[in-house]
Amino acid sequence: MTGTRVRLLREADWAEVVALEERAYAASGMSEGEEILRSRQRASPATCFVLEHAGGFGGYLLALPYPLLRCPDLSRAEEGRAAPGNLHLHDLVIAERSRGRGLARRMQRQLARAGRVGGHRTLSLVAVHGSQGMWRRLGYRARPEAELPAGYGADAVYMAQPLDAAGGPAAGQ
Repeated sequence: MTGTRVRLLREADWAEVVALEERAYAASGMSEGEEILRSRQRASPATCFVLEHAGGFGGYLLALPYPLLRCPDLSRAEEGRAAPGNLHLHDLVIAERSRGRGLARRMQRQLARAGRVGGHRTLSLVAVHGSQGMWRRLGYRARPEAELPAGYGADAVYMAQPLDAAGGPAAGQ
C-alpha cells in the first residue's frame, strides 16, 4: 500500500499514541494512561510499532512477551516480566481516518515477523469491544481457560494462535 509504513515506536510518537488510546478506551473505562502504556513499550521495544498512513499517524501496536493464558493488568505498569515463547498483543488501535483499509492485518503481519525473530511460538491477545470476530479472521482462537483481570470488561475474550516459522498468522493474506 503506497504511503503506508510500519516502524518501531519512537519517543516523538507518544502524544499521538496516548490521544488515540484515550479515544479508543476512555468511554469503557479501559484507558491505561501514558505511564502504564510506556511501561509496556519499555518491556519490549522491538515489538511496539507505529503505523504511518497517508502522511500521518495511522495507529499503533504494543506487544510484549507474557506467559500464555495470562495478560497484563490494565491498572499496573509492567515490571520487566520475561516470558519466552508467547508474545502478547496488548493493544492495536488504528486511527479513525485510517480504518477499513486492512491496516490491522498489516500490523498483525509485522508482529508475526517480530515474534518469529524473537523465537516465540504463540501470539495472544484479549479481544475487547466485540472484536473477537476480527481476531478470529486473523487466526486467533478463544482460550476460555484463561482468567482475565476485571478491567477488561465482561465481554473480553482471551485468544491465542500458534506462530510457526513457516508462515505464521496471516500467511498468504
